[in-house]
Amino acid sequence: MDAIEALHSRVSIARLKSPAPSESQRQLIFKAALRAADHGCLRPWRYLIVEGDGLTRLGEVFLRAALLSEPDMSDAKKNKYLQMPNRAPLIVVAISVNAHHPKVPVLEQEMAVAAGVQNMITAAYAIGVGAYWRTGAMAESAQVKESLGVDGHETIVGFIYMGTPEISPRQSPNLEVNDFFKVW
Repeated sequence: MDAIEALHSRVSIARLKSPAPSESQRQLIFKAALRAADHGCLRPWRYLIVEGDGLTRLGEVFLRAALLSEPDMSDAKKNKYLQMPNRAPLIVVAISVNAHHPKVPVLEQEMAVAAGVQNMITAAYAIGVGAYWRTGAMAESAQVKESLGVDGHETIVGFIYMGTPEISPRQSPNLEVNDFFKVW
């Protein structure tokens, strides 16, 4: 698939199964992250690859974090947190390494990592790998950050779930350019 087609048709694919992307597919996807716009060439990113037993350990981390705010959680809800990482055979944790810089604020550094994530999920789509990006309470949890070795000056930009699509991708919505772009 060419770049323009991938950019115009990419959709998230949330129903994923094994196998995870192959090593050659990973290299294509991960290299795309490294081409994100990056003011000051700070390379403000790092990524953790979670798969195999790491998915089980990440589920335990998610559960411990959730129990801090809801200690009387039902067994069903506990199991939900334990199983969250098992929605895909591979998760990439995208982390912004926020450096103090006189010309590049932290927000721009986090946006560079977000651009890298967008590049990854578009590259994945282009080569037939299913992917979706999750944020939320687990990305913001101090317990999760500590367990993953995310330092105080770093931010989890998201969890990128990847695998083989269980279903065909839905058609991308047909958005009209003129609804969003206006001459000033």
